[in-house]
Amino acid sequence: MKKLPLCMAISHYDIVADLTSGRVPVEGVELNCLNHEITDIFYRFLNHREFDVSEMSFAKYASMVSQGDDSLIAIPVFPSRIFRHSCIYVRRDGPIRKPADLKGRSIGIPEWAQTAQLFARGFLTHQYGVDLRSINWIQGGINEPGRKEKVALKLPPGVQVTIEAERAMSDMLLSGEIDAVMSAHPPACFEHDPANVGRLFEDYMTVEKEYYNATKIFPIMHLVAIRREIVDAHPWVAVNLYRSFCQARERCIERALYIDASRFPIPWGHELAAQAQRTFGQLWPYGIEANRVTLEAGLQFAFEQGICHRQLRPEELFAKQIQGHYRT
Repeated sequence: MKKLPLCMAISHYDIVADLTSGRVPVEGVELNCLNHEITDIFYRFLNHREFDVSEMSFAKYASMVSQGDDSLIAIPVFPSRIFRHSCIYVRRDGPIRKPADLKGRSIGIPEWAQTAQLFARGFLTHQYGVDLRSINWIQGGINEPGRKEKVALKLPPGVQVTIEAERAMSDMLLSGEIDAVMSAHPPACFEHDPANVGRLFEDYMTVEKEYYNATKIFPIMHLVAIRREIVDAHPWVAVNLYRSFCQARERCIERALYIDASRFPIPWGHELAAQAQRTFGQLWPYGIEANRVTLEAGLQFAFEQGICHRQLRPEELFAKQIQGHYRT
């Protein structure tokens, strides 16, 4: 039987390496894997659907679903997960010392619908009581001007987002025109001038561990989406892809936990992985049930912040074929 040719774009992650290298095949599929920078993947998939399967922004995908766009269907595979307390940058000589100080201030963001922003605003609201309406939000490029939103927003009453097309947020933070920057990637001013620009949460790892212990939220940045027409024509594709992603993940975790060799260039990597397993239980789980707390929180934040135009349930995001068979 001839295999179905599919092209998949995904970033370089060890968690998917055995799949993208072909060590773990996908039954019935001839998979051509492309590794690109994530901004390139998102642009080409969101705007032109250049790939059959692609890594995808959690927030943008949820926004599309909430607006009735069913051209894509996701599987509950999460290649990128990052706590985002580390993504808020401030001037060391500025007025911001704690989350409450953000009230009434100006914050630069790359996109309102960036997933990093979604989860950062979520913890600011729910853990620290910061009213998003009290902030002057400035949207634009972090290091270069001109960045634009990729999805339509339905901002809640009282939330104001001003578009800045001419200036970069990094420059505006240094000049004092804004008080903070929230960005998945550190702004250039932090990377080049750390003496003057720092993180709001300097000891962010401790804060993030406390956040997880209190909420059980482990933020999901990206998921994997398939063009709907492919799953409609070949329903088994979603299941077989998901199964292979799970197998690649298990092989990666085995390398991290059980192989007594320096597979990763990190001292004490084995012990760090073991510590993470003790904290989280199952390392890097896929599926809906194992991630329900995080998925429901992310969708709640997305609705509250006007990224999702209606409240979604996690099941609405993912292929029904997966929900009926696999929950790892």
